[in-house]
Amino acid sequence: MIARLQTSLDSLTDDEESRAHFSAVFYTGLFAEHPLYRSLFPAGMESQGHRFFRAIEFVVKNLPQHRRIRKFLTQLGRDHRRYGVEREHYEAAGVALERAVRSMYGTSAHSRYKWTQELEDAWSQFTDLVVSTMADGAESDTTPALWGATVVSHERVLDDLAIVRLEADPPIPYGAGQYVGVQIPQRPKMWRYYSPAIPTNPFGQLEFHIRKVSGGWVSPAIVSETNVGDRWVMSTPLGGLEVDFTSDRDVLMIGSGTGIAPLRAQVMEMSQRAHNPRVHLFVGGRYPCDLYDLETLWHISLSNPWLTVVPVSEEPENPWWHNGPVLEPPFGMHSRLIGPIGKVVSQFGSWADRQVQISGSPSMIKTTVYALRAGGTPLDQIRHDPLY
Repeated sequence: MIARLQTSLDSLTDDEESRAHFSAVFYTGLFAEHPLYRSLFPAGMESQGHRFFRAIEFVVKNLPQHRRIRKFLTQLGRDHRRYGVEREHYEAAGVALERAVRSMYGTSAHSRYKWTQELEDAWSQFTDLVVSTMADGAESDTTPALWGATVVSHERVLDDLAIVRLEADPPIPYGAGQYVGVQIPQRPKMWRYYSPAIPTNPFGQLEFHIRKVSGGWVSPAIVSETNVGDRWVMSTPLGGLEVDFTSDRDVLMIGSGTGIAPLRAQVMEMSQRAHNPRVHLFVGGRYPCDLYDLETLWHISLSNPWLTVVPVSEEPENPWWHNGPVLEPPFGMHSRLIGPIGKVVSQFGSWADRQVQISGSPSMIKTTVYALRAGGTPLDQIRHDPLY
């Protein structure tokens, strides 16, 4: 069944246009059957459709890791409480998903593929799994669906990157390495996922590293328009990036740009433990200036000998429009390596004996996973969040 689902999804959505069409067919069918559901979603559906497909793709491709997928779907159901979603909404979405898949087989672009009873049974079992696990997860959660937080600091580190600090009331019980849904007052009903860059604490303090996405709606507003005193809304923590302390394996962490946030939170939390596995943390960016938090990570490594930080940049120098100096590693840290981070890490040989975490842009994660697998690292030892 798993192989059939994976082949089916790959054949129907082999490019960005077909993926967007698949999401559009799903939402069109859902809203046609249930017009009132439209009010649960933002006016612009492009980003929503993208995240929907990526979530489906993540579940289908990771079905062999049953426990991991059940955990993800349970968290996703808890997260959807922010919309006021009930079991009936999930059941309607399950029906719409099956119809969307079936209708894709009827289009001229996919006329060479045949809809069979075996495919119908496979997709029916899949939607049953998704619907029941998400609904059960939502109904079993007694914690708040939403948290409020106040912006207490907004620091523009680069022209397109800001560090935002907030205080939540009450504190949000997230695990270091997780991410949360964020809604800002400048963009109501538009939710985006961001990872706190520090561990949870009893004071409710949060820190987010936000980079402006070209053509985006939310991240440019956070970088350019956020003010101290703004009230943000956040939803249930999600994600499965964590170190398995029961394992005898050491850890490889690879982060690029603001993708270092969930890795940074974990090593900060680990610094409070007496015993830790060895951690190699590769910190990357396109230009040296993208290694904006290198000094913080270096200070953590100074007092924690289990942590090794290796800076990497694709280009040896900053672009002409960057006004700051070329950022070099502090004295005593590994020299900065040059090249795509995945290629650089794989040049050290196989990391088959490590727990591996990767965090960054979707393209960075895909190329890094490919490079690690080519170097002999088993796929089941590599962890990353869904490629939203």
